[in-house]
Amino acid sequence: MHIDPYILTFSALMVGATIFMGFWSAKRSKSASDFFVAGRSVSVGWNASAISGEYLSAASFMGIAGMVMSSGYDVLWYPVCYACGYLFLLLFIAGPLRRFGAYTIPDFAEGRYDSPLFRKIAVVFVLFIGFVYTMPQMKGAGTTLAYIFPGLPYWVGVALVGAVITLNVALGGMKGITFVQAFQYWAKMFAISVPVFVLMAVYGNYGKQLDLNHQATVPVAQISTNSPTTTPAIAANLQRLPLPAKAPGDSTWLNPFGPLTTKAAKASHLSAEDSRPYSLLYTYSLIIALVCGTAGLPHILVRFYTNPDGVAAKRTTMWVMILIGVFYVFPPVFGVIGRNLLPDLYAATGAKGTDKIVLELPRILNEKYGALGSILSGITCAGAFAAFMSTFSGLLVSMTGAMAHDVYGRMLKPKATPEQRLRMFKYCAVGIGGLAVLLGSFVETLEINFMVGQAFAIAAASYFPLLFMSIWWRGMTMKGASIGMLTGGLCALGAVVLTNLSTLALDKGPMGKIFAGFAPLNDYWAAHPLLRILCEQPAIWTVPLAIILMIVISKATSTQVPSDIRMKMLVLHAPEQLGLKQEYIQEHASGH
Repeated sequence: MHIDPYILTFSALMVGATIFMGFWSAKRSKSASDFFVAGRSVSVGWNASAISGEYLSAASFMGIAGMVMSSGYDVLWYPVCYACGYLFLLLFIAGPLRRFGAYTIPDFAEGRYDSPLFRKIAVVFVLFIGFVYTMPQMKGAGTTLAYIFPGLPYWVGVALVGAVITLNVALGGMKGITFVQAFQYWAKMFAISVPVFVLMAVYGNYGKQLDLNHQATVPVAQISTNSPTTTPAIAANLQRLPLPAKAPGDSTWLNPFGPLTTKAAKASHLSAEDSRPYSLLYTYSLIIALVCGTAGLPHILVRFYTNPDGVAAKRTTMWVMILIGVFYVFPPVFGVIGRNLLPDLYAATGAKGTDKIVLELPRILNEKYGALGSILSGITCAGAFAAFMSTFSGLLVSMTGAMAHDVYGRMLKPKATPEQRLRMFKYCAVGIGGLAVLLGSFVETLEINFMVGQAFAIAAASYFPLLFMSIWWRGMTMKGASIGMLTGGLCALGAVVLTNLSTLALDKGPMGKIFAGFAPLNDYWAAHPLLRILCEQPAIWTVPLAIILMIVISKATSTQVPSDIRMKMLVLHAPEQLGLKQEYIQEHASGH
């Protein structure tokens, strides 16, 4: 086992800095309000950096580059829609949600409909979405550790990283991880951008690298020398290594309907013309899942409660769009350069496949510049640690807060003291962290970005309709909201679980044996490509289903609209200067 000292050093520094900041912040987290919503005192700049750090997960840092390399340009819908989702948040949800005032989304559900029962239903989806979203973070952790320590089993990396993050959250809660995540955004920004600039300076810019994928019609020599800005040194480096058999061809890779969106149609051996409607359907469903799902992620939404007021929440959202928009410029560049210079990754699977292109690609510089490649690879490994650690921290706080505040503090023991709730927060963090590690150990063969997209689909079919309709339609009733959210969310969850289990059944390793009972599903998908798309990307039917059910059932139970609905809508939408703002949870005001 050869361990690169530079990669190990930078990765250890990032983990050490994360743990140190967690301990340091823990000393400042004393009250229940600090643990759940950081005392509602986080500034716009800090919160925007923290939300960006939490949102830019392993899918953004590693998964987009890996998926661009493996599937081509139809993957670009992911970064575009990840950023666009915040526009929905800015326009429709951020301000009203903060003005209502609560600790968690289940708090909002109970307060909006005066229904403790609805709180219990809403808590379920915090856990569903959270666990589905933690699995790709664990895949990122296992992949990164297996890269740093060649030969290390995938599950060991998952367990080690899970233990570190669980400790950090149990110590500091929301206030503790806010400063950590803000720091980690800038660490990720540095780690993704600097290696890209160095690689382009040595091997040619993005346009030149992309042109190499037109080799069937344009000679490489012509591409290399025609531009006055291409130096002789770069021209000598502008070449593409032979692609293995598993790699998609140039025309397929550059097609707007590439391997990602045509997968179901190709499994059914449909022609390019016949597969186009299926590709369009897949694309539209993916867009709905990512844009609406961003506005339904509980670990992101709870962040808006940490702002002092609704105006600050809107400003935070605007800055988040800017910060993540700049970040998303860089991962696709890694995918393009990786296709040309490191095509061997096409032949590998799991933790050794294209998902590690961000970690592996900078090391090719070692051939020309000694240790520079290892140093840059160490920086990207540190960024990868920051990516999955920050997102998993946010998910763990969200799920732990739901268990300690909503389940324990509101259902099981309503008279619990703040000290008892804090103790339960720490116990729940350990339990949920352990379960997340266990689930993450099963998903090595699934693509990081693909799993995140499915988590977004579940959020889009459950929390997004709940929040959007509850904030903007006064005619919603508890029965309409709960039945719509349950039906849409459970349908999306069941659909994505089915497709993932059938994919795991194809694995040549131990996962294939564990899930062998689901292998016949793959033959069924091949015979029914439409059903496969509707299960793999279910947002196109589950989101409308949830909204339609909410409207129909609310109309049928219109007599059950909360009696104080006018006041609640005023609190949600009226400017705070009017003095109508109320805090649904009063602990902060009373000094707890």
